[in-house]
Amino acid sequence: MTTRILISSGTKWEAIVGYSRAVRVGNTIEVAGTTSVDVDGHVIGLGDPYLQTKFILSKIEKALHEAGATMAQVVRTRIFLVDMSHWQAVGRAHGEFFQVIKPASSMLEVKGLISSELLVEIEATAIL
Repeated sequence: MTTRILISSGTKWEAIVGYSRAVRVGNTIEVAGTTSVDVDGHVIGLGDPYLQTKFILSKIEKALHEAGATMAQVVRTRIFLVDMSHWQAVGRAHGEFFQVIKPASSMLEVKGLISSELLVEIEATAIL
């Protein structure tokens, strides 16, 4: 049987909603939709999609490290924006992390996220 490793970010929402920041099964790691909220529930980069994206990707990187991976092993990202006009700022931050790695990626506009202060949410898949 393949071991299932759960990675927690320590936020209260994981216990309430019943999810993990990341899950590793075998050589695959799935990182949950990640927003620009710190462990105390404060939005980082309020009103700034570039700063929110940088914070999100740093959180994803931390979760991957805890699961035994690096950003170089990311094969897929999914980017959700509440306003597609932010695509360049978000894309610039994404490119700073993935310019060489170049994972498959989608950028989608959504009606809203869990808080109106959040402009971006990102999921990632890594394969070891």
